[in-house]
Amino acid sequence: MIAMVHGFDDSSAAAHRLARELGVGCRPIALHRFPDGESLVRVQPSSGTAIVYRTLDHPNEKLVDLFLAASALRDGGARTIILVAPYLAYMRQDIAFAPGEAVSQKVIGRLIAAHFDGLITVDPHLHRTRDLCNVVPGIDALAVSAADTIATMLRADVTPDTVLIGPDSESRLWVASVAASLGLEMLVGEKRRLGDREVELAIPDIARVRGRPAILVDDLISSGATLLRCAGLLRAAGAVRIEAVATHCLAGLHDLAALTHGGIARIRSTDTVAGPTACGPIAPALAQALRQFPAAHDVRTCA
Repeated sequence: MIAMVHGFDDSSAAAHRLARELGVGCRPIALHRFPDGESLVRVQPSSGTAIVYRTLDHPNEKLVDLFLAASALRDGGARTIILVAPYLAYMRQDIAFAPGEAVSQKVIGRLIAAHFDGLITVDPHLHRTRDLCNVVPGIDALAVSAADTIATMLRADVTPDTVLIGPDSESRLWVASVAASLGLEMLVGEKRRLGDREVELAIPDIARVRGRPAILVDDLISSGATLLRCAGLLRAAGAVRIEAVATHCLAGLHDLAALTHGGIARIRSTDTVAGPTACGPIAPALAQALRQFPAAHDVRTCA
């Protein structure tokens, strides 16, 4: 029995990159939509470890297909089924912020735990929940850091006088790790969110960017509102060039255009989510994690 990667068409290229890193095969998961939107999923049987690869941006269109695929693999003889979801959706809502709200992190986490034996994701957007295992109770779970991947992306053209900027306290982990790897200075902003696209922001010691390039580093670009506000502050403080880099970029073309118009000269992200900013392959980091993952016995034999 050996491991096998199984990928949906929308994640096919990334699934094949992971399979090549692991030295295993990659099989397609066939998907048919009936006229009413109902899904028919078909998999190729796997007797060892089945690694299901699908990033979960636009999750409402993908989660049912994912659970159907896991069930089909189990029925087909898979011994262990591991979900590799480089971007993991529904992590924001970890409490009910207002009466009557569902705690979506808990709901989706329990559904994943019911269908898979393990979960690997990249820089999940957690807040009060510190351990990913608490999100998916009863199964192995691992959050992979994209810091090394981001550092590799920047290393080729970053200059020694560059200042890395974390937009808020939640970004400190990523910016500190990247800054340490590249030997660069860093600043971290202080943010108060007023809505999905409205924030109050300040960057202590921002005068240090005068006459220097600045790169904003974060885990997630959604609407880009925080980065846009940061860019305005950096431009006013005298930064000579402003760029942004993130683990995940969910921003649409309109939002990306607004960021460019707002003074961000270049926007890059890892390929956890496909799109025009994706240029840093996350497959090496995922493969390394899988080789050490408790549930993935067959993967270690293929390394």
